[in-house]
Amino acid sequence: MEIQFKIKMNERLYLRNPEETELGRRILKHSVELIYKLGFESFTFKKLAEEIESTEASIYRYFENKHNLLIYITAWYFGWLAYQISFQTNNIKDPKVKLQRIINLLALSIEDDIHTHHIDEGLLHPVIVAEGSKTYLTKQVEKDNKKQFFQPYKDLCNLIGNIILENNPNYKYPKSLASTIIEVAHFQNFFMHNLTSLTDYSKKNNEVEIVEFLNNLVFSSIESK
Repeated sequence: MEIQFKIKMNERLYLRNPEETELGRRILKHSVELIYKLGFESFTFKKLAEEIESTEASIYRYFENKHNLLIYITAWYFGWLAYQISFQTNNIKDPKVKLQRIINLLALSIEDDIHTHHIDEGLLHPVIVAEGSKTYLTKQVEKDNKKQFFQPYKDLCNLIGNIILENNPNYKYPKSLASTIIEVAHFQNFFMHNLTSLTDYSKKNNEVEIVEFLNNLVFSSIESK
């Protein structure tokens, strides 16, 4: 029996639910592929329409603009990641091992999930690394936040924060450290491939060194007296 994985998304992010139609799922699939290939700045609905052999008007029936589309796929990724963390740590009793598993999930390359046919997580991960912060580093972040566009990210931070507290119930900054782990994993990955002088890593495509750095950073913080 094949398991279909589905994430409940904020309805205010879209005009029509892309998960419910073949065209909508193609929009999501090829958006990830094009943003990965071109970068978000060069990505347009016109280019997407050409890629899926449709029209710009048809895409605008699903998303008001490409910024909302980026928030959608970013929120989708964080929801998927939260599920993976819950699933992969469910039977682990040692909280330190749980946190190490989370660091691996955040820092290492991700393979495509066979349960999500319309989105390739192997491409989505580098898209989030390079483009994800553009969802909230905007002048309209407060307005978007009131619409709860960033709730999946907050939920992911709360999940990781609770596991941090399992390691040290007296640690004062679980949410701050949780968001730091996520952002550092992404930025150090980006720097490793693009601005190597900002890192201490020996070569590109060596995410294991990012894992080692994060383990050192995280456990030095929560185990300090």
